[in-house]
Amino acid sequence: MVFRYLLVLLIGMYGFGQSPGVLAAPSAQAVRLETVPTLDGRVLSDAAWDRPSLSGFWQQRPIEGTRSTQETEVYIGYTETTLYVGIVAYDSDPSGIIMADSRRDASLENGDNVSFIIDSFMDQQNGLVFGTNPAGIEYDAQVSRQASGSMMGSGGFNLNWDTNWRVATHIGDYGWSAEFEIPFRSLRFGNQDVQTWGFNFQRTIRRNNEIAYWAPISRQYSLSRLADAGRVAGIEAPAMRNFKITPYLLGRERTGNRIASLSDQDGGFDIKYSVTPSLTLDATYNTDFAQVEVDEFQINLDRFSLFLPEQRPFFLENSAQFTVGDPGEMELFFSRRIGIAGDGSAIPIKGGLRLSGKVGDATNVGLLHMQADEVAGVAPQTDFSVARVSQEFDNRSSLGFLVVNKEENGSLDGGPNHYNRTYAVDGQLGLGDDALLSGFVAKTDTPGLSGDDMAVRLAAASDTEAWSFAGSVTHVGENFNPEVGFLRRKDYTRVGIFGLNRWRDASWDNLLEMRPHIAYRGWWGGDGLYETGFWHVDNHWEWKSGFEIHTGVNFLHEGVRESFEFAPGYEVAAGDYDDEELQLVLITDDSQPLSMRVTAKIGGYFGGDRVQVTPAINYRVGEVFNARLGWTLNELKRPGNPEKLRINVGSLRMTYSFSPQISLQALFQYNDATDVVGANLRFAWLTSADAGFYLVYNEMRDEDVGMFTEKRREWILKFSHTFDLFN
Repeated sequence: MVFRYLLVLLIGMYGFGQSPGVLAAPSAQAVRLETVPTLDGRVLSDAAWDRPSLSGFWQQRPIEGTRSTQETEVYIGYTETTLYVGIVAYDSDPSGIIMADSRRDASLENGDNVSFIIDSFMDQQNGLVFGTNPAGIEYDAQVSRQASGSMMGSGGFNLNWDTNWRVATHIGDYGWSAEFEIPFRSLRFGNQDVQTWGFNFQRTIRRNNEIAYWAPISRQYSLSRLADAGRVAGIEAPAMRNFKITPYLLGRERTGNRIASLSDQDGGFDIKYSVTPSLTLDATYNTDFAQVEVDEFQINLDRFSLFLPEQRPFFLENSAQFTVGDPGEMELFFSRRIGIAGDGSAIPIKGGLRLSGKVGDATNVGLLHMQADEVAGVAPQTDFSVARVSQEFDNRSSLGFLVVNKEENGSLDGGPNHYNRTYAVDGQLGLGDDALLSGFVAKTDTPGLSGDDMAVRLAAASDTEAWSFAGSVTHVGENFNPEVGFLRRKDYTRVGIFGLNRWRDASWDNLLEMRPHIAYRGWWGGDGLYETGFWHVDNHWEWKSGFEIHTGVNFLHEGVRESFEFAPGYEVAAGDYDDEELQLVLITDDSQPLSMRVTAKIGGYFGGDRVQVTPAINYRVGEVFNARLGWTLNELKRPGNPEKLRINVGSLRMTYSFSPQISLQALFQYNDATDVVGANLRFAWLTSADAGFYLVYNEMRDEDVGMFTEKRREWILKFSHTFDLFN
């Protein structure tokens, strides 16, 4: 109860406050280029660039509100077909520039980098991010809905969104520079002859742990904060002409000790067509995702479902447009239900269509239809349809509707055809500059289930420079059944509360920030049982070097309705359990060649004892080789049982980048709870953002880990190429 009163006191004292004023958003002018820049990264010596469009960056860290320690100049121009951006990152010590990776879409945070966001509709809610580092990495992402860029924001950041564009970089005695070439057909925008777009630019100088922006952003936000972006006027965007077809050919061979060797060949295609400059139609036939990385192993020591993220590119593009729910807990549409069986095996996808984008300046539309093939004894042929419309309003507000339909053509047991439908209304309301109300109401329709089939969620959040607050209430009825969604648990009411303070003091020599915070999450079953309670009291200590320590304590409650086993011979009996645990996190400077992150939890667990240690070690050689060794050790002891249960799950990921387009990646995994060892090797040669040559090898050894035991093996060879029919 002490913590409840403490949080109420904090909210009462500080409320949903407003951020202190920052500098007004800046503006700039784009220019029509007389000649096309030579894409070599040498901005200063290229005659195509006349003069910079903007300069003057402001620090967000380490000293918020002061000028950047190094000058940055940005050139913005365009031709009839292409947007060009040139960035000169001056550096008084070029030898101190840090290059950490060269893989496409690899993290930019552990080295020097520049990036920018484009809000082509000026709606302050949706945008596209482009970035690079001195090694010439291609980094792009999609920001959707609200996009506050804060820890409490409900918008989506989709790093798996890819489009076709190019970048080149150069390092010289002045520092380093980059030239971006982005075809207009790779963007989405309105129909006006001359347009003004929202822009913001970010530069990171990693040796100083410095982050600076053209349009200043308060410390609680990131580049995704479109409400504070600057304006770039004078962009004459052409009429959109975009029609691409990407066919693929695939060969596969499988071997194993229980099946004979199987070989097959296959093919299919994807089509992308711009109906308007802001609305895109995607079609896919005989879709295959053989090149996608396998899922990482997870250990489930609880009673509830694990969440595995979507990794298939077709479903990731514009995915936030279809998202309604409580991420990781309840999602009304979860694309992994299409083409993936309950045991993780693939179900062939015959094909599908998706229409997504904007109608007018503020109406978002998403229509999706997919058909999965029949697999004997696993699933009948099934049609999936999703319809989504959302209307945007001023100040990050919106109102949306979602319908999800599943139709099975036939049934495994010979009964009538099965269907399942989900209906939802959702919305959000911006309050001032920093506060947001959001929520949804949803209902499902399933044969044999009637009554108590609704779900409701209401949430509020506020992020100011010094304080973050959030609260939410969710109720899920007993018969609420979104079969094309994700439910971690059923029939519950959930309450969540969060409060955090960001504390900086100019007198601190090496310490950048402290973040004391408190959080509570509680679940009650439909029968009134207090199923789960989680109080978290913590402080994050972050140094200017990037070193962090988190010191926290957790207070746990579990109400077990029926006894269960989390491992053979280790049973948790029905009853109530109250425990405490110490939680410690150590994070070293990830700009160094060798870095690590270690999380330790020590305390009680379902009335017993648990020690959980999760170390992760990262090592890199320049920007070409990256390796990550991750391990999770659980040591559990049950009351009355003298034996300790040890469960290990480990993974080793290694990547060698021959160039930003050519890479070799290996992922090895081990789970001693199930005696499973897995290997996934992928060689990729990208000819465009979404096509190329892939050679994949998968191996899975289970039941034992004998050195000479033959298990399941698979070789995959896939080639795809994009044909631009209008270019």
